[in-house]
Amino acid sequence: MPSAVLALNAGSSSVKFAAFSGPSALLRGTIDLEEGGTHEEAFQRIFGRIADELPSVQVVAAGHRVVHGGSRFVAPVRVDPSVMRELRELIPLAPLHQGHNLAAITALERLYPGLPQVACFDTAFHHDQPAVATALALPREITARGVRRYGFHGLSYEYIASVLPRHLGELADGRVVVAHLGNGASMCAMCGRRSVATTMGFSALDGLVMGTRPGTVDPGVLLYLLEGGMTVRELGDLLWKRSGLLGVSGLSEDMRTLLASSAPAAREAIDLFVYRIVRELGSLAAALGGLDALVFTGGIGENAEVIRRRVCENSRWLGDFAVAVIPTDEEAAVARHTVAVLGLEEEV
Repeated sequence: MPSAVLALNAGSSSVKFAAFSGPSALLRGTIDLEEGGTHEEAFQRIFGRIADELPSVQVVAAGHRVVHGGSRFVAPVRVDPSVMRELRELIPLAPLHQGHNLAAITALERLYPGLPQVACFDTAFHHDQPAVATALALPREITARGVRRYGFHGLSYEYIASVLPRHLGELADGRVVVAHLGNGASMCAMCGRRSVATTMGFSALDGLVMGTRPGTVDPGVLLYLLEGGMTVRELGDLLWKRSGLLGVSGLSEDMRTLLASSAPAAREAIDLFVYRIVRELGSLAAALGGLDALVFTGGIGENAEVIRRRVCENSRWLGDFAVAVIPTDEEAAVARHTVAVLGLEEEV
C-alpha cells in the first residue's frame, strides 16, 4: 500500500493539511473550526477525506508546524511526553499559536496513538544567525533565561530558500530579502540562503505592521499604558488582537477590504504597512551589506500587486535588485522534515 506523510498547520480557527508522497502533495485542504469544531473532529474529517479520495494510501506519520521551539529545539524532533512538557512551557512566548499547535498534537495522539508525530519549528531556521543579530541589550541575568531575538515564519523562509535557485539563478546565494506578508508579516535577510537577520524578535509581535498586531512599539508606550491602569491581560489583547491594520483602519485586518475601501483611515493603514516594510528593508539591506533580490510571499505578498509595486518604488534608492513572487509552502517543509526525522525516505 502506498504511504504518505500528513503535514499539519493547526490554529484556533482552522487546520491546514496536506498529504505528501515524496515531494508531491496528493491532497490539500483546510478544515474550518470557527463553527465550534474541535481538533479531533477536524482530524476525523481529514482522515475521512483521505480514505475517500486516496483509498489506497496509508498515512504513516504526521508532522506539525509548531511556532516556538525556544532555545532548546533548534531542529525538528519526534514528539514524546518529555518534548510536549517542554513545548508547553513556551506557550507564553507565542500565546496566539503555540497552545493550538500542541492541542492538535494531543488530539491526534488520542485518535491514532500509534502514529509517529514530528514537531517542526518556525524559530529553527533563524537559530544560526550571528549572536549580535539575536542579542537584546538587557542584563545578562535576563538574557540567560532565554530572552533573545528568535524570529518566526522559519518554515516559510526555509521553503523559499530551497526553491530560490529556480527563480533567481545565481542570485539565489547572494543578498536576498524575503518578505512574508500576510495577516502575520515579517521579513528575513538571507545570504547563502541562510538567515542573517529578521524583523520578528522575542515574540511574533515585533517588526512589521500586521493584521491585528502592531509590530515594533516603543516599550515606553507599554509602560505608559500599564501605569495608566491597563492590566497585563488587556495589554495583551490590545497587542495581539486589536492593533495593526485593524486598529489603524478601524475597519478590517484584511488587506483586500482595505484596498477596496475609500475610507481615509483605510488608506492610512495601508500607507503605514508599506512604510514599515520599506524601513525594515533598508535595515535588512544594511545587515547584508547590500541587496541583490527581493522576494515576496504570503497572502498579501503573493496577491497584492499594488503593495509590491509601492514597496519597490519606495526602495529604488537601494539600487537595482531583482524582484520575484514565490508562493510559499510550509506544509512541504514540514513533510520533508518529518520524513527525514523518522527515516522514512524509502517508505514515502
